Amino acid sequence: MIDLETKRLSRLVAILTMLQTKRLVTASELATRFAVSIRTIYRDIRSLENAGIPVVTEEGKGYFLMEGYRLPPVTLTEKEANAIITAEQFILRNKDASLAKDFSEAVNKIKAVFQDNTRNKANLLGSRIKFYHNPQLERTSHFLSALQSALTNFNIIQVDYQSLSGSLTSRLVEPFALLSTQNNWLLVGWCRLRKAYRIFRLDRIKTLSLLPEQFQPHAITLPEYFEKFGK
Repeated sequence: MIDLETKRLSRLVAILTMLQTKRLVTASELATRFAVSIRTIYRDIRSLENAGIPVVTEEGKGYFLMEGYRLPPVTLTEKEANAIITAEQFILRNKDASLAKDFSEAVNKIKAVFQDNTRNKANLLGSRIKFYHNPQLERTSHFLSALQSALTNFNIIQVDYQSLSGSLTSRLVEPFALLSTQNNWLLVGWCRLRKAYRIFRLDRIKTLSLLPEQFQPHAITLPEYFEKFGK
């Protein structure tokens, strides 16, 4: 009985974390994630509401936390801290300089909330991990950070793009998705010049400007894009 209650409390905390990290979470998604029935999820949501957590139900869509509500800082376990340090090393060998810079700054902020013992071990681990899959560590682009912002805020971008043949064209693009292949990045976007979705290699973008003008979010999802246009 005690074990069941412990599992339930652990699940409630995990559900609350998911609600904070995602804009909208469905009951079926939660049920699949925690291997329980949807009825159990309904009970869990009621328990959170009874505990004073401002969970908002959007009928027919899912749940989200009331805007402005935040969980107190979490304490990471040693294994979780090690996973972050290891992930940092993967990111540092990525060929987009802006991603490496932003992730390193984020990790430094995360390290600030580590307990002393965990922080010392994390720093030791960071000094003892090295990846050699990309020995030259060349940076072929530095636009990923700006593109992430444009994608999530629906800002149009203007780029000077060099084709494989070497010709340079100026494009207005509505960012749709970002793809990674062999540590290089690709932008999927609606090109207003070609009036179609196009894939742009970030290392061929010579200049990029994030414009204040916004576009309407695309109705198509990424899986639907792959199904319609192929990978």
